[in-house]
Amino acid sequence: MEHARANMIEQQIRPWDVLDQTVLDLLYTVRREEFVPPQMRSLAFADTELPLRIDGVDTGETMMSPKVEARLLQELGIQAHETVLEVGTGSGYMTALAAHRARSVLSIEIDGRLCGFGTANLQRAGIRNANVQLGDGALGCSEHAPYDVIIISGSLPVLPDALLQQLRIGGRIAAIVGDAPAMTAQIVTRISETATDTLPLFETCLKPLRNAWRPDPFRF
Repeated sequence: MEHARANMIEQQIRPWDVLDQTVLDLLYTVRREEFVPPQMRSLAFADTELPLRIDGVDTGETMMSPKVEARLLQELGIQAHETVLEVGTGSGYMTALAAHRARSVLSIEIDGRLCGFGTANLQRAGIRNANVQLGDGALGCSEHAPYDVIIISGSLPVLPDALLQQLRIGGRIAAIVGDAPAMTAQIVTRISETATDTLPLFETCLKPLRNAWRPDPFRF
């Protein structure tokens, strides 16, 4: 298992411009195989998205590929004093990675099966600064805003302003934006009350976030 983990880091993740040693070290610390469904454990380090099947039932959701998770984590540059909102807990793996770097993580999961699965995985991994809540986070969680970092675990056709408004000035959102097959991973930084800066990272394709907001095409 350790050989497979090292191969994932050296052959998949480093070549994807993930060179921050603290991120690479974290991939050894947070054991990805303990977050995937048991029947998928042999594929925990594969360069692919993994379907999230709970008790043999497909939830319709997936884990992002390891290199995408690592690259987003690196580019966000989460600091120890920062608070994170994650939309889409899934397996809890990205939650755990963020929790190791942040002061606290609030993760919202719309699927009750995944909410329980992710929570159990985090508890088993000894993560104490992440809170998983059942709910629809497609427009964030304004109740606990503002956040320093927001991570969106599914793709969005556009980034809704409601999410941007929940960032502190200087806060960052990691999102995959667009419609299949043309999607781009982005880091969007709120630089003032009214302005943002967008850093495109790479092209990819990811399953849409459930209930993702889409603008009315007939509204002018």
